[in-house]
Amino acid sequence: MGKRLLVAYGLWALGGPLGLHHLYLGRDSHALLWMLTLGGFGAGWLGDLWHLPSWVAAANGAGTPGQRVGSVPALSALRLAGQVAVGTYFGLAAALALPWVPQLLAQPLAVGLGVLLVSSVGDQASEAPSILAAAFLASLLFQGRVLAVLPSSLAASIAAQRHRRYKRPGVPRPRLPARLYHLGLAYLAFAAPLAYGVLSGAAGVLGAPLRWLGALPALPRAVAERLLLLPLRAGRILAELLGFVSPQPSGWSERRQRAYKVLGIPPGAAPEDVHRSYRELVKVWHPDHNRHRAEEAERRFIELQEAYEVLAGPRRAAGG
Repeated sequence: MGKRLLVAYGLWALGGPLGLHHLYLGRDSHALLWMLTLGGFGAGWLGDLWHLPSWVAAANGAGTPGQRVGSVPALSALRLAGQVAVGTYFGLAAALALPWVPQLLAQPLAVGLGVLLVSSVGDQASEAPSILAAAFLASLLFQGRVLAVLPSSLAASIAAQRHRRYKRPGVPRPRLPARLYHLGLAYLAFAAPLAYGVLSGAAGVLGAPLRWLGALPALPRAVAERLLLLPLRAGRILAELLGFVSPQPSGWSERRQRAYKVLGIPPGAAPEDVHRSYRELVKVWHPDHNRHRAEEAERRFIELQEAYEVLAGPRRAAGG
């Protein structure tokens, strides 16, 4: 069944940042990229408006793909910039969501997968081993530090451009349920570590029996906030690496991370969430309510006071 331009425009308007129009046109790699970056950080989704007619024509079999066999795609500065940007974004996401995994493993792997995803958009492809090897070698030179995301992404993008090629024409496309299944698995692989970070941060909340039922409705919202704020947090780290903003002292950052964990809220939570979680946990762990476990209650009560002072300031802690 032929694809219609009007339907493509409608899907672009209704669910463009989630890649619905790309899914309709059989551009699954592009759809996944838009799902993970919210429409190419917004700019890519807007740019799609001018490309939809040609993509619909290609989906309906227009053009002569046979002439491309054996040829090499032209070098695209836009694709190269996208590879560097998405590779850096994926690398920073791995650093934020997988702090327990050695950065020499998680970071270059995430960078390479991001570059590979951009390389497979449209009718082009590249060699995954070369991309991953370049990312790992560049990261190794910087000993797996967060600073390595940019040179690793650049090295992987150069390798992807060097080995660029056209996809083989005539390959049968899987049915829609299989395509949705594969896209779902890929999205889950990206989102699961972020969701785990939120759940582990709320472990203290879930551990309190009196807060079990009250905490459950907030978990989907916390997961969604983590996913939506990830580009902002990644951009903040990148701006610090490039020297545009001054980084926070590492000791202070570690204190804030521990404070969020003690209060059972995700990093970057709103002040209202900080205050609400503090008030509720103080009621649970107040020494007067836990005479049967006085030592543990006193320790937890002091930790809550210190965590609230770090996040809300001494003035609010004294008034809370």
